[in-house]
Amino acid sequence: MPLLDQIQKDMVSAMKAKEELRLETLRMIKSALHKHTVDSMKPHDEQSELQVLTTLVKQRRESADMFRKGGREELATKEEAESKLIESYMPSAPSEQEIDAAIAAAMAETGATSQKQMGAVMKAVQAKLAGKRVDGKAVSDRVRSKLA
Repeated sequence: MPLLDQIQKDMVSAMKAKEELRLETLRMIKSALHKHTVDSMKPHDEQSELQVLTTLVKQRRESADMFRKGGREELATKEEAESKLIESYMPSAPSEQEIDAAIAAAMAETGATSQKQMGAVMKAVQAKLAGKRVDGKAVSDRVRSKLA
């Protein structure tokens, strides 16, 4: 089932169950996906949907951090709950072993031995982990430590 259809179906169930936070978050997701479609002037595919959802999760995490620094714990908790709901619509994250295996395979494939070749390794790792939710910074740090 396409993501937008799933979100619409879940919105209806959230309305019936009177779940305000869930309904509000689902409306926000739907709005962001629709805005992306309008802005790019082409229908969205799985990759663009994942990109939009990743952006929304990142925004929620940053907001929660800012609210905590400002002493607004109740708003930080709300942002984290929204983040968890958004993540439920994203593909699963790869395990530590899968990431390490992808890095090792990419290094063997590219023949990289120094940090100058890190870009080629990162590109190969991203290709191997395509379709999964990957934190690029964490993978980059791991690749850098293995090339050091």
